[in-house]
Amino acid sequence: MLLPRPSALACALSTLSLAHSSRPVILDAACARLRPVSSSPTTISIRHASHGTAGRANGPKNGPGKRLGAKKTGDEYVIPGNIIFRQRGTLWHPGENVGLGRDHTIFALEAGYVKYYRNPRVDPKKRYIGVVFDKTQTLPTPLNAARRRRLNMVAAPRKDVIAENIGDAEAEIEVEVEDIPIQTTGQIPVTAAPSKAALKELKRRTASGLLPPSALAMMPGNHYSYRESNYSLGRAAERAGVDVKQFERGDRFLAWRKKGVRKARNAERRSLGKKKGSQRAGKRVQA
Repeated sequence: MLLPRPSALACALSTLSLAHSSRPVILDAACARLRPVSSSPTTISIRHASHGTAGRANGPKNGPGKRLGAKKTGDEYVIPGNIIFRQRGTLWHPGENVGLGRDHTIFALEAGYVKYYRNPRVDPKKRYIGVVFDKTQTLPTPLNAARRRRLNMVAAPRKDVIAENIGDAEAEIEVEVEDIPIQTTGQIPVTAAPSKAALKELKRRTASGLLPPSALAMMPGNHYSYRESNYSLGRAAERAGVDVKQFERGDRFLAWRKKGVRKARNAERRSLGKKKGSQRAGKRVQA
């Protein structure tokens, strides 16, 4: 139990009462008046704050967005390290030739084309993102299928030049692979005929003066897409035989002066119209 600390005056009076025993009644009465009424200590109540009054607790709650979502669409070309999808949690799971970061970001591990797909053999509800080397390839890869080479190279049909006189089955045949002549021996491979869609696209591009799809080059810009160069697009009308009107530059300073004169004339005409209207209204009031 805590007791109040006696004051200096009470201590002095108690000392005097012990020294002078001749007047004990008067000293006892004086000490009784100086003593506190209750012997219990005084309590102080402290109210703690129920909510932070300063600091980061009351900061802004509407922070900037995290820019989540798809960064690359289906069949879009990517290179190793490109971010394909940003997410919180595994809404999309990593498939072939892609990786998963510690913040669940899916990124490309190989150069190729993005594919969004499902794999019923593993889980029919899960959604996957993968990268393929050929744009026509589909995912998931069938069981016991041949493994694709990870050298950013795909198999392409050869353009064979048949010799005029073939002596025997092992006659030398000149084969062109990407404009590089190679001497090989063996039979001539059978190339597949182009599809109707490919022929239609080739016909459309030829009619419009554009280059065929085989002549398109990779443009390492923002999207790494196969398209024509800006110079080639500018010459498309010339290749298609379309007459384009020659651009006449003219005198820009003279055109600017004429424009200023025309604006001033229109402003004067508007002001004259307002004056005439006010004069007519005044005549009507006088009449």
